Order: sequence, then C-alpha cells, then structure tokens
Amino acid sequence: MNGTALQEPSAPASWRIALPHTAAAVPVARALVRTALAELEHAAADCDTAELLTAELVANAVEHTAGDAPIELVVELMPNSCQVEVHDPDPAPPGNLTRPVSEEPDPWQEHGRGLLLIRTLSSSCGHRATESGKAVWFRVPVVPAQWRRS
Repeated sequence: MNGTALQEPSAPASWRIALPHTAAAVPVARALVRTALAELEHAAADCDTAELLTAELVANAVEHTAGDAPIELVVELMPNSCQVEVHDPDPAPPGNLTRPVSEEPDPWQEHGRGLLLIRTLSSSCGHRATESGKAVWFRVPVVPAQWRRS
C-alpha cells in the first residue's frame, strides 16, 4: 500500500424506473444496473453478479405476479454496497429467499435456482411489504478500485 487514503463513492445515489410486466424487462434491467454501476468512479461492485441477480429478481416478478401492472427497479449505490430492489404488485413474500433450503434443486428442472443464486451470491437479501405489494432486494459489496484485480 502506498499510504494513499481509500476513496469511497461520494453520497449515495439511486435510480428508480418502471419496467413493463413482460420478459422484455429483464435485459433492460440488466443494462440499467450495469449503467448505474459504471457511475462508481473510485470503487466497483461485481457488475456481472449484480446483473445476474437483477435478472433473477425481475424474471421472478414477471413470472410470479398476475396482471400487467409495471414492476419497478430501484438501484441504490451506497459507500460500501449496491442495493437492488424489484417492486411488484403481489404482496406474497418470495419463497425460500432468506431461509435455508432443505433440499437441492432438481438438476433436471428449468426453474428453482433463482432464489438460491440470490441467497448465495449476494452479501444480504430480503423482502419487505410496500403500499402496493412487495419489494425484493439484494446487496453486493462495493470494492475500492485499489483492491480489485486488474
């Protein structure tokens, strides 16, 4: 270390956008998260992980909520982490997001791994009730540029 003080992102920044209640929202959400994370000048979150987990949350919101009301993506950059929330109109909590699963997902099934990925790859995750349904969220840590591998 050269004795230089670590620089952190300045004040928290956030982005909020309504997305269509269709599968087309998934790539849009991924691109929005990548763009938001590019705003970090002196530090970075794991963009690939953040994009993957965002895609899982948005796909779950589209697949598991009825109707065509838009879903909302909220990305908040904080000094030590990036938090992504997906708001949907269904108040029912997501299954097995914060509690351990007693059995492994069936390797022959196409579904059933999204929440496992979120639990495993995020630094924290959860859900909360909102006025219009629920928000499901995850955090990934922000790593100072000096600590990243080149």
